[in-house]
Amino acid sequence: MVRRMRASRGFTLVELLVVIAIIGVLIALLLPAVQQAREAALRMQCSNNLKQLGLAIHNYHDTFLTFPGGNYGCCWGTWQVSILPFIEQENLYNNYNITDKYYDDTARYSGNQNTDVTVVRLNALTCPSDSPNEPFGTITSHNYGANYGNTGYAQGTINGVAFKGAPFKYVADNVGSEGYFGFRDITDGTANTVLFAEKLQGEGEDLRAYSWWGDGGSVSGYLMPNSSEPDRIYSASYCNNLPEKNLPCDVSTTSAPTVFAARSRHPGGVQVVLCDGSSRFVAETIQVDTLRNLMASRDGMVLGEF
Repeated sequence: MVRRMRASRGFTLVELLVVIAIIGVLIALLLPAVQQAREAALRMQCSNNLKQLGLAIHNYHDTFLTFPGGNYGCCWGTWQVSILPFIEQENLYNNYNITDKYYDDTARYSGNQNTDVTVVRLNALTCPSDSPNEPFGTITSHNYGANYGNTGYAQGTINGVAFKGAPFKYVADNVGSEGYFGFRDITDGTANTVLFAEKLQGEGEDLRAYSWWGDGGSVSGYLMPNSSEPDRIYSASYCNNLPEKNLPCDVSTTSAPTVFAARSRHPGGVQVVLCDGSSRFVAETIQVDTLRNLMASRDGMVLGEF
């Protein structure tokens, strides 16, 4: 019997190069689609966080007939502490000493009584598209700011733009219920007024999203979403200017007071939750007047398309 030995034939170099080139083209075509799908999932999770935050404020209002204070003085907590029981974090709330606000320095957000709470990262208040930051190594920042209106943190006039109301504000000592806003003050309509908007966590000792602390839990509408103009904060030590990362920052002045724009890692705009509890995407191309009307709670203006 004659056995014929057949020579085995492998791939030539040219064939291998062609196969590699085809695989490279397929990866190049698929990678953007994968990234878009991933961002869509992250954006959906962020939107769900905002919806839950809106629901928490509604439940808070049902209980106390007002919104919480935006912040209690500089350092005794913010709205973020007040809503903890309404986002299934009652144990954290019980461990935070908010009773002695304004009086006891150890009851500050950074005091010994409260740091077991303020070092906790709350997933419900963190956008997964952003990078977490702990400015001083332990106390956490988060991604959602309470709406302080159409101007800035101090809620005054900025370059001729007058303050026209907001859901939240700075609350000083012994103001009682008169110091808080509620649905009664949203005269423009709950579907026409922002409740919370996204903001970015800075890098290093940047306090723009340091939301256990007074200024850091706020956002306002004087600047456009993802604006190239700088946010303003009172100290250069707390302002890490990174315009290439959508984090431009400068020190506040009399003519350019403290103000934090809505910012996000989502392409093209930011997400907000309105006072009626609905979540919306606000494009960074929105008209400036429309944005400011959307952030104001009682300007009496007809809201444009957004």
